[in-house]
Amino acid sequence: MPLLDRIEAYLRATRSSATRFGREAARDPMLVHDLRCGRQLRAATKRRVAAYLEAAQAALEARQ
Repeated sequence: MPLLDRIEAYLRATRSSATRFGREAARDPMLVHDLRCGRQLRAATKRRVAAYLEAAQAALEARQ
């Protein structure tokens, strides 16, 4: 699944704002907006965001 699709699913599941996600995942409040407009991430940023999503998913599953 593409990274943006994973982010969008996370935002829907957590009802989190795109700005908050970007700030927490990559210290970039415009991250999601820019991705929606076609921005391509560097490999290091992509890994950081993917790791954030994995940790957040694990935390959500642990609460259930």
